[in-house]
Amino acid sequence: MKNATLRQLKVFEAVARHLSFSRAAEELHLTQPAVSTQVSKLEEHAGNALFEQFGKKVYLTAAGAELLTISRSIIGQFEAAEAAMTQFRGVTGGRLNVGVISAGDYFLPRLLVEFAGRNKGVTLNFTVHNRAELLACISENQTDLAVMVRPPTDMDTVAQAFAPHPYVIVAAPQHPLVGRKKIPMARIMKEPFVLREKGSDTQHALEDAFGEHLPQLRMAMEIRSTETIKQAVIAGMGLGFLSAHTLSLELRTGTLAVLDVQGFPLMRNWYVVHRRTKRLPPVAQAFKDFLLSDGEALIQKIVPLGPVR
Repeated sequence: MKNATLRQLKVFEAVARHLSFSRAAEELHLTQPAVSTQVSKLEEHAGNALFEQFGKKVYLTAAGAELLTISRSIIGQFEAAEAAMTQFRGVTGGRLNVGVISAGDYFLPRLLVEFAGRNKGVTLNFTVHNRAELLACISENQTDLAVMVRPPTDMDTVAQAFAPHPYVIVAAPQHPLVGRKKIPMARIMKEPFVLREKGSDTQHALEDAFGEHLPQLRMAMEIRSTETIKQAVIAGMGLGFLSAHTLSLELRTGTLAVLDVQGFPLMRNWYVVHRRTKRLPPVAQAFKDFLLSDGEALIQKIVPLGPVR
């Protein structure tokens, strides 16, 4: 292994994390043959096969699983060294790694651009995940900061709220409930809903919002994509329960309407989260401070809530 390179370890780690050569290539901005070549070279250095393939599925071998743990430790040490050296350069020139749940990708890219504009030379690595994937990123030290709605309770993390996050019930503009005031929950329960998948932050917020009424909720469809849910609601397949921050365009164009339901909007918060033992690089600490000081005002400007309140 003495001739193995850090680049090979990083490519191997990406393939192992995704269990996909194509997805690793996409993440690393490489061609799939280039990824395969790097892995093959590492296997030569290791003297063992690191992956095996059955049909179209890729699996780690026992040797690959062992090397994955070691590789992540080595990569982490290099990142720690880079962070330590960055402290002597300040924020300029740092690399910011941020992960966010899917609802956050409606505003976080513009927050990142604003931050990068204030701190010249910063490079950005921005990834979007469902809740389970983002928790795995935190656990495996794959991101400096995570932006989410419901911080984990079974990990030793630091979580700080930086902006309110409302959830609302939406309908197609021609729905008979549009325009009615203070709609009782009993009336809403008669309508079918198009909902996010179980385990998502949106689904957990739904459980909080409906409480004891949840067993009576009529689910017409369960979908992983917020955009697909919006299109299904616009088509008249049912009502939607969504983050208000995902609806700015539809509310502005009138393709969706927020219903005035008793007890809504459900107010939650956006949190910036990191492992308690994480040694934040200066650029990550600066972005965290930026979210805590300016995040709320900038989000309101980017995705104004309008009549939601």
